[in-house]
Amino acid sequence: MIKSARFVTSSQHADQCPPPNRPEYAFIGRSNVGKSSLINMLCRSGKLAKTSSTPGKTQLINHFLVNDHWYLVDLPGYGYAKVAKTQRAVFSKMILNYLSKRENLVCLFILIDARIQPQALDLEFMRSMGQAGIPFALVFTKADKLTPTVLKNNLEHYGNELLKEWEELPLSFITSAEKADGREDLLSYIEQLNKEWEG
Repeated sequence: MIKSARFVTSSQHADQCPPPNRPEYAFIGRSNVGKSSLINMLCRSGKLAKTSSTPGKTQLINHFLVNDHWYLVDLPGYGYAKVAKTQRAVFSKMILNYLSKRENLVCLFILIDARIQPQALDLEFMRSMGQAGIPFALVFTKADKLTPTVLKNNLEHYGNELLKEWEELPLSFITSAEKADGREDLLSYIEQLNKEWEG
């Protein structure tokens, strides 16, 4: 249950982030995957994370303090946002710097558009996270845009693609920002991890 969520700070580097004294959960995905909408849905706020029809709006590491207890982190998207190649390189360096240095990062949620085929960019990013030993879970977004049958087929196809490289599938959640599907499952998982972190 989220009772409060407030913006704390935006950072360009991991060493500018808040002290690592609380459990932290980061959200990332390709541009236009619906990340800001998902964050706002989780926190039941229409204004917490900036949403835009233009991909690539998030350009810094944004920390939000939830229930005065844990951090939700909105990371810049990776992929083909309408920014210069040099700027994309800056984003990539910023993201990797953050992910490799935040000792209190409990889980990285990688957002995937449930409507599209597995993308090489997403698969490569997951591969790099696995190699770096960074714990992650998948969050399939925009599930409400598909019929149950198509959604089921898409997720099975995605799983089969992942099993070509992975011994087992990562934990995954099916969500809809519009209908708030998956909200309770995601928040329950975070609460479970919070207890383990404190444990």
